[in-house]
Amino acid sequence: MKPFILFLLILSFLDANALKSESSPYLQQHKNNPVNWYPWGEEALTKAKKEHKLIFLSIGYSTCHWCHVMAYESFEDKEIAELLNKDYIAIKVDREELPHLDKLYQNLHILLKNRSGGWPLTAILTEDAKAFFVGTYIPPTEKYSLEGMLSLLPRLALAYEKNKKEIMIKAELIHKKVLAFDAHNFKAVSLKLDIIKKVFLAFQENFDDIYYGFSYQPKFPESSKIDLLFDLDSLGVEGAKEMALLILREMALHGIYDQVEGGFFRYSVDATWEIPHFEKMLYTNAELIPLYLKAYRLTKDELYKNIVKETIFMIENRFENRSVYFSASDADSHHEEGGFFTYSYEEMMQYMQGLSKKDKSELINDLELTRKGNFINDKEAFEAKTHINFYSKKRPKNFEKIKPNLEAIRKNRDYPFIDKKINTAWNAMMIEALFRSAAIDKKYVKLGNERLMALLRKMYLKGVLYHQTFLEKAPQQKALLEDYAFLISALLEAYKQTYKTEYYYLAKTLSDEAIEKFYAKQWVLSDDDLRVNADMLDKYYTAAMNKMLRALLKLANLSAERKYLDIVKQTLANTSALLKKEPFSYASLMQVLLREKKGYITLKASQENLEKNTKKIAEINYPFVLKKVATIKGYLACDMSQCFAIDQDLRKVIKIIEER
Repeated sequence: MKPFILFLLILSFLDANALKSESSPYLQQHKNNPVNWYPWGEEALTKAKKEHKLIFLSIGYSTCHWCHVMAYESFEDKEIAELLNKDYIAIKVDREELPHLDKLYQNLHILLKNRSGGWPLTAILTEDAKAFFVGTYIPPTEKYSLEGMLSLLPRLALAYEKNKKEIMIKAELIHKKVLAFDAHNFKAVSLKLDIIKKVFLAFQENFDDIYYGFSYQPKFPESSKIDLLFDLDSLGVEGAKEMALLILREMALHGIYDQVEGGFFRYSVDATWEIPHFEKMLYTNAELIPLYLKAYRLTKDELYKNIVKETIFMIENRFENRSVYFSASDADSHHEEGGFFTYSYEEMMQYMQGLSKKDKSELINDLELTRKGNFINDKEAFEAKTHINFYSKKRPKNFEKIKPNLEAIRKNRDYPFIDKKINTAWNAMMIEALFRSAAIDKKYVKLGNERLMALLRKMYLKGVLYHQTFLEKAPQQKALLEDYAFLISALLEAYKQTYKTEYYYLAKTLSDEAIEKFYAKQWVLSDDDLRVNADMLDKYYTAAMNKMLRALLKLANLSAERKYLDIVKQTLANTSALLKKEPFSYASLMQVLLREKKGYITLKASQENLEKNTKKIAEINYPFVLKKVATIKGYLACDMSQCFAIDQDLRKVIKIIEER
């Protein structure tokens, strides 16, 4: 190495703050800020106590656009950095590394602001790490009716200096409330028709019947709610399926879906699904794939099947490495939001030249293509771009003719930054989606097997499950409830598709471990000192407790062990009344209640009989059917209480199942 380059590297290292040795890509993005950042841990917390300073806690993740905005506006600003370094101990947290810590402060935001938070999340803590202020993005100076950092930081520091005792008492009370957040102790709710009606009525009240989806803007896919709509349809709730299909179709044709190379962006910034926030998250795509599979099964519309195939292809192309998956890709390219994904008017028109006049006119109409475009990015405020949406009722037939040219344009651009963390829970989500995709192509079973074995080799070492790591590093951080829940669910789906008993037994082993680590009449998100209570709020992806309870219900039926069912019942006894209080927010409780009350049925037969009747079994008109290999000649159907149907003729057993 040349001496000058070595000198620059040494100088860069010396200028770095305490984040310089952290592995998190998000923390690494801030290592050269003039802010004296620390990672979350004993060193920073002890320093705050010793120096009697407030803690400035900033939580985000590496592909978060508004985290980037706050970084270059405030954390790279020397004046703001001086204020932070003088009066605060500044701590940076990667929410993907410590999701349970993030959950604690997101709960705090709901508690204090009476609305959901997001990222970046900003909290001000006392010297003993008790929060009394929380917000999200904060501008450097007053903007969007938000107080700026330049006035907020000195104001809170002065208030703490003058009124420390009062602020510490207030913070202690807040801390106790947030630790008890959602630790409810209500009587169980009986699953009756009026509860189902109440939940569906809440869905109708929150449904956007103009542009489809829930809420106005920003608009998230909310996969778990769409999944519940399909559950309700299977129980005969009129209108539930139609609502789900309207949302899925609208997303498939508009800008939240990448029409050029496939896959979904994290959310839409508008009500119409047209302009996304251009991040792509592994979890968003993994949870949408099974929904499009269900839509295809119900409608046989090729659009839904194509969405599944294209999304899997995109994930394999952009996120897969050595048979495991990276976490996410950024919204920005060279600090330009959406730069990789959008096109100028001239670019779009150039590649329509080969079309006939009629085809060109139709495609321009289907894309609503104009010089004004539909997107103006932050960097080039006067250059309008087009982000591709389809405004016709189906995919334009001529779009496929210009799609290769649009792909070629992207090949000359730099793809946004990819966060290369391997997250166990998110990999498991994608693996389960692959196994489910066997419904349209058996090749996905082989792919699912490969990805599952690679994940276990990387993240399940000597009987210990881990949360996340990087390709070149051995994992260090022990698994959280979400890692267990999503991996157990993936293993049970893998068993359903392959009948490999090692998947079933590993799911059982991990379930027993999860109960021991995270359950004592109340589920917690981790088994460390934080002990943050788990809840059933499916905000950005399915809540870990939701996934865990559904997995336990499956396992109870497959194993005929009542202990798993009893834990689900105990949990529901403490939480199910929330359905009456907040039926829309806690709709995922209904998913668990439906399965617990309606009950899973396990169809047992030889592997040969199960395999040759895969299609018939998949079409059984009962919503919750499992399969298990057994050494019997015919077919046996069992619920938790009894085996109620046995016959050599599968059709007779299916008839009895469907009559229940």
